Amino acid sequence: MRFVLSRWSHAIALAAGLLASRPAFAQAPAPKAPAGQANVTLPTVVEHVDAVYPPDKLAQGVDTTVEVLVTVERNGTVGDAQIAVSGGEAFDDAALAAVRRWRFSPATRDGVPIRARIRVPFHFAPEPHPPVPVPPGAPTDATPPDAGTAPPPGPPADKPRPADKPRPDKHTHTHGEQPAELDSGLALPHAVAEPGKPIEIHVQGRPNPPRRGASDFRLGRAVLDSAPRPTAADLIKSAPGFHVMRPEGDAVAQRVSLRGFDADHGQDIQFTLGGTIPLNQPSHVHGQGYADLNVLIPETVLRVRVVEGVYDPHQGDFAVAGSVDFDLGVEERGVRATASYGSFDTKRLVAIFAPAGQSEETFGAAVVRTTDGFGDGVRGSVSGGFTGQYRFELPGDLSALVHLSAYGARGGVAGVLRRDDIDRRVVDFYDAYPDVSARSQSAAATRTQASFSLQRTGDDNSEASFGLWGAYATYRSRLNFTGYTQRSRLEPTWAGRGDLIEQSNDDGGFGARASYRTRRYEAASWLKSQLTLGADAEAHSIDQAQNLLEAPQNETWDRRVDATVRSLRLGAFADALFTFSRWARLRGGLRADFISFDIDDRLGNRTPPNREETHFIGYRRTAAGIAWGPRATLEVDPWPSLRLFAAYGRGYRSPQARQLEEGEQAPFATVHSYEAGARFQYEPARISATLVAYETRLSYDLAFDAEEGRLERIGPTTRRGLVAYLQANPSNGLHASISGTFVRATLDSPPPPTPENPRPAYVEGQSLPYVPPVVVRTDVSYRRALGTFRGKPLVARAGYGATFLSPRPLPYAQEARAVFVVDASLGLRRDFVEVGVDATNLLNARYADTEYVFVSDWQTSGIPSHLPARHISAGSPLTILGNLTFHL
Repeated sequence: MRFVLSRWSHAIALAAGLLASRPAFAQAPAPKAPAGQANVTLPTVVEHVDAVYPPDKLAQGVDTTVEVLVTVERNGTVGDAQIAVSGGEAFDDAALAAVRRWRFSPATRDGVPIRARIRVPFHFAPEPHPPVPVPPGAPTDATPPDAGTAPPPGPPADKPRPADKPRPDKHTHTHGEQPAELDSGLALPHAVAEPGKPIEIHVQGRPNPPRRGASDFRLGRAVLDSAPRPTAADLIKSAPGFHVMRPEGDAVAQRVSLRGFDADHGQDIQFTLGGTIPLNQPSHVHGQGYADLNVLIPETVLRVRVVEGVYDPHQGDFAVAGSVDFDLGVEERGVRATASYGSFDTKRLVAIFAPAGQSEETFGAAVVRTTDGFGDGVRGSVSGGFTGQYRFELPGDLSALVHLSAYGARGGVAGVLRRDDIDRRVVDFYDAYPDVSARSQSAAATRTQASFSLQRTGDDNSEASFGLWGAYATYRSRLNFTGYTQRSRLEPTWAGRGDLIEQSNDDGGFGARASYRTRRYEAASWLKSQLTLGADAEAHSIDQAQNLLEAPQNETWDRRVDATVRSLRLGAFADALFTFSRWARLRGGLRADFISFDIDDRLGNRTPPNREETHFIGYRRTAAGIAWGPRATLEVDPWPSLRLFAAYGRGYRSPQARQLEEGEQAPFATVHSYEAGARFQYEPARISATLVAYETRLSYDLAFDAEEGRLERIGPTTRRGLVAYLQANPSNGLHASISGTFVRATLDSPPPPTPENPRPAYVEGQSLPYVPPVVVRTDVSYRRALGTFRGKPLVARAGYGATFLSPRPLPYAQEARAVFVVDASLGLRRDFVEVGVDATNLLNARYADTEYVFVSDWQTSGIPSHLPARHISAGSPLTILGNLTFHL
């Protein structure tokens, strides 16, 4: 027996009735509201997943129609799906499973995305039906609010009309086969409103913000699912120019670079969650802007917005190289549990609960993980986390979201190895020094955060939002970069006891964000304008310390930092939009931030050794400053498929509080960012290409200091580069992207020599250290149905992600080696059971995750050297994890 499933709902009964009662749908205009009423456009389908004819019903030859009430969220995803007209339990389940994975261009009211409820019919037939000639991009046929009542569609027809003779094509299948890929130009799903009833309109969820320049990239699950993503930081690898490293173990924030910036643990990139919770920690003892993304469970990240450059007035502190915003949500509703086991005795268990009928932003998730780590066993770690969100509606068209998450981890750290010791086989590439101080390195961290946000969109296209958040984070690490070189500053006779640096940082912070967008004003038929005003505030109370420890008893033999920092940041911005006809838009505005610091430095004003004490130790001081940031973006559309961009912005990074003097005007690091680019989209082949040229100038930069284990100033810097980014969806289930970033980053004016440092590591005009001039990234994912096994459908997935880094400059005219790493993932799902395997560093490349150049003495040779030497932190070798997932 042969059958065909209604692909894109062609030849469905409701469509047949509608087509019989109106002109050809290909020429039907999208419904519009009468003059004087809100202009509502309806959802259109941009991505679909085929339903599967239940194999156990084939022998019965059942021909039936299922109608599904679908709630299309403001971001185009399906938030809720309910059966309106049942075709039987098996067919109902097949229709629901398919439609929940569809993607729409959302309904809009006066150009603003809104929630909408539509009716989508699925026709299951054991014999082929002809396609309905509906062009791609046609709107769903539903009646907008207050636009009158459309004529009800014709009565359902259970069989094709006599004129509709079946013909063999890709929509005709043999018994048990899955539907084939969509033919070019065939019909989109046809969603019909209930007869005589208007479409139901709701407001919910956070809208997708407008793009800012050519370097505004959006990463959805199609990209994020392409390769294994062990941590949330790995999700941003797919954005152009990003590279993520983990040299200090599982409990320390990842090290990130972007477009010529060595952002270390977050100093040059603003990280936020849901546009509300800031993830960067100011004045952190281990690095300014420290952002531990481990608090996010990667399976719960629905999409990522990456803005490279600083062109949006919403961008605040640390948005120097750019900003990253994570949106959380779970598409597949129900219960999911995944158990993983693999290399280095790694065990991971993640459970997700996403109640059916709720928004994708409503879910709960928990994860635990333990591993021995690669090498000789010092990299073992244990971690756990929880995330919960609930979105609900309130009277007055208000939508509310509650978020709570917590995370904790502890892990061993192998530290760095000298290249010459590896070459002489004193120590293996993946091991740690046998020295007691080296093997005492470790880190532990926790973070708990919560937020509550409200949003309301008016009928006049205005929008108001408000959010509160609070977070508490702890950090403690013991790291040794230099071996045995340090001398106590309190007791100069104490030396050679191990440079094990202990750092601790306890940070309690809270804040609020609010914004209001006016309605759109029409000054002339060719000119429209809109204004957004916003403000945000955050306060932190930070206790931090840094000491030198002697292992293994962790005896303190020197004290370097003991301070309390209290900071307050108040920001405000204005953001205007001017639309000139349909071919040009100008966005621009101004941001201003006030920051104040109160520092209690309990080790300040220390009396030098061997001098008479004349005062008590301590240096209490306050400082404050204001940072101004104008930003503007111009967009021009010379052709429908081509958009040109030009943008300028000024951003800032707040200073490390302990470096400030009494009454000092806080010396913000300011960045001037320029870019010009173009984006081309070819819809028939679903291809998007972006090309950007940019320049950034930073007033002073920071670089890693191994002796102190933290960042120190090195002077002003300049970066010039090109970015190319190509995305393609050539067929259903296949997604590919490739990006290349080429940058020249130079130091304009290095710090002068000092008696303590007569030979600085940096000279004028040199390439900035640790930053790869070329970064190439490619991601490919493919998902398709293979058929059935014992009456249940089989769905396979495969994907990989590959990263290439050119040789990276190092201090003292050294250069790191090039890196090429490939990660891959495979999976097979039958009904509610899925098995898979993830491989990171698939080619088992032996590479250095990071490389440094500095003076060290690990007592591996008879005579210590005071010359700078190459040091590496090994990247992970081939790691394989097997996964077993239950979808309940």
